Amino acid sequence: MVMRVGDVMGRVAIAVRPETSFADLVATMRRFKVGAVAVIDADRRPVGMVSAHDLLLKEIEEPGHRRVFEGRARRAERAKAAGGTAGQLMTTPPITVTGRTTVREAARIMHDHHVRQLPVVGEDGKIVGTVHQSDLLKVFARPPEEVRADVEAALARAGVDPRALTAAIEPGLVSLRGMVPRRSQIAAVVDGVRAVDGVIEVDDRLSYETDDLVTVPPLYL
Repeated sequence: MVMRVGDVMGRVAIAVRPETSFADLVATMRRFKVGAVAVIDADRRPVGMVSAHDLLLKEIEEPGHRRVFEGRARRAERAKAAGGTAGQLMTTPPITVTGRTTVREAARIMHDHHVRQLPVVGEDGKIVGTVHQSDLLKVFARPPEEVRADVEAALARAGVDPRALTAAIEPGLVSLRGMVPRRSQIAAVVDGVRAVDGVIEVDDRLSYETDDLVTVPPLYL
C-alpha cells in the first residue's frame, strides 16, 4: 500500500485572507503555534503563503538602508519587509499538494523548497487541510504486517517467490536472506523493497542460482 498525504494530513487548515494585517498574522501564528499560514481568496483557494521568515524580515531590515547594487531576490525581500498585509508579505504562487500525493513525493517537495508544511487542496483547488513534516514521519510507524505485505508484493513483481526468501522487518530496515533464481533479479528485488513506504535501508545478503550477468568474451579468429 502506497501511503498518501490523505492518510496522514491534518484536516484543519490555518489560513488568512490577503487583507489580514501584520499584527493579526503574528497573533494567528502564535495562537496556533505554526510557522506558516496559507493565504486564501474568497473561494478558499490558496493564493500564497506567509511564513515566520517573511514576518521576521521587518526585524532584520534596516530602515532607509539600500545598497546601490542588489539582486532581484534582495529587492523582493526588501519589498516584503515594507508590506503590512498578508497579500503584500506572501510568497506566491503557493506550493500545494493533494490528498492523492504520495508521502514520498510530499517529502521531496518539502525538501526541495525548504518548507515544513504544505497546504492540501481538493480537486476543486480549495484548501482542505495541511500536511506537516511531522505528519510524514507517520510512514515510519506503519504496522509491520503492512510493511511485510508490501515487501512480499515487491518480491513478486521482481519475479521472486516470497516464500523462497526470509525478510526480517524492523522500523525503517528490511533484512533479506535467501536465494533468487537469477543474479539479475537481486537489483530488482532491492530497488522494489527500498521503494516501500517506511523502508529507508535494505540489508541485502541474497545469493543466486544462475549468474545471467556473465559477459561472454568475444571470439577472435
